[in-house]
Amino acid sequence: MKQAQQLEAKNSMSIRQVWQNKTLLKQEIIAGLTGFFAISYIIIVNPVILKDAGIPTDLSVFATIISSVIGCLIMGFFANAPVILTPGMGVNAFFTYTICATMGMSWQVAVAISIVASAIYAVVAFTKLSSVLAEAIPGSLKSGITAGIGMFLVEIGLEKAGLIVAGKNSLIVLGNLTAPGTLLAIFGLLLSVILYLRRVPASFLIGIVVTSVLGVVLGIRDEQNISVHLSRLADYHQILLHGDFSQALTIPFILAAFSMTMILVFESMGLLQGILPDNRKFKRAFQASSVTAVISGMLGTSPTVAAAESASGIESGGRTGVMAITAGILFAISTFFVPLLAYVPQAAIAPVIIITGAIMMEAIGSIDMHDFAAWFPAFLIIVLIPLTNSISTGLAFGFVFYPILRLASGDGRNVSPTMYVLGGLFLIDLVLSALL
Repeated sequence: MKQAQQLEAKNSMSIRQVWQNKTLLKQEIIAGLTGFFAISYIIIVNPVILKDAGIPTDLSVFATIISSVIGCLIMGFFANAPVILTPGMGVNAFFTYTICATMGMSWQVAVAISIVASAIYAVVAFTKLSSVLAEAIPGSLKSGITAGIGMFLVEIGLEKAGLIVAGKNSLIVLGNLTAPGTLLAIFGLLLSVILYLRRVPASFLIGIVVTSVLGVVLGIRDEQNISVHLSRLADYHQILLHGDFSQALTIPFILAAFSMTMILVFESMGLLQGILPDNRKFKRAFQASSVTAVISGMLGTSPTVAAAESASGIESGGRTGVMAITAGILFAISTFFVPLLAYVPQAAIAPVIIITGAIMMEAIGSIDMHDFAAWFPAFLIIVLIPLTNSISTGLAFGFVFYPILRLASGDGRNVSPTMYVLGGLFLIDLVLSALL
């Protein structure tokens, strides 16, 4: 109880106040370390995805790191929020496989689309629109978003652990339980759960370190490694400020920008409302996220978003911007140690992601299960986010169904006009996504 009260009190503390308290500062730094290691895979995974769009992999590594450093520092100093900003999974896939692969646009045009979408996102964030949208979303959908993101994290963690794999006759089947990486992940999961239940300080970080060391001793490493040399920084200008706006007035450009705007605005809104321990920090965190998204396009990468893995740092005690600043510093340091990240296998990161996701799923308990019109849209969000591998798709179905079911149940008058507008916009987004 005392620890919970301390964490609650820390929500309103400034960075300077935390800095002056060694105990709280230690908690925040540990949270930053935990959150960084939970999301560190993005340094390798994001460039691999953007490679298919035509962006040179090693230069993309620098863009990923630099945008993450800037984002975390803006989030920490401006919003004082425990949220890590990195190029987002999902939006990077939209960037590569929808805009570039399916629509046939160059990565330079895709960057321009990202900048336009992020600029619109910033307009929403810095006006009353953000407050209007946030207040219009009913509690059941907010809880569904939190639980859905948690379920998504669980799926990601189980996949990284090798406990689930794509099946031939079904979507998912049990992985190979005799595989060294999977056995290592199970060990890490048991260790991390026990440490968490025993309330051991830095339990998640200890779990990552111990599992990684055991992996090194046993020779268990991930297959996918990227070779990056600092000398390539001299060529970084090849992707810096390379957005191509020549097609800005074409229908495909406008449609792609609209869809990406919907992804950025509502995925970020849902994520921040789902993981922030203090919703008073939502407005500034939302603004910080939008500014960084614009900057990331200029840096030559897909838009940054709030990392769902930030929740692992928050569960480790992160409550202020010190956590984000710590993660930002670690991203900067990682520029020199990218090859060493290969020694932190996915099996060591997976347990933390699984546990964090499970904790977030506690939000299901806040949904009124006696009101079908309220909980069914939330249910759609919860199941479709992980099953479609897309936060925005899950949100779209939930937001479209909510006003429809409220009307069907005779309770349409109690739905705010904003929710009807959002439902219509998400319906348009689903149609455009199907056509693009």
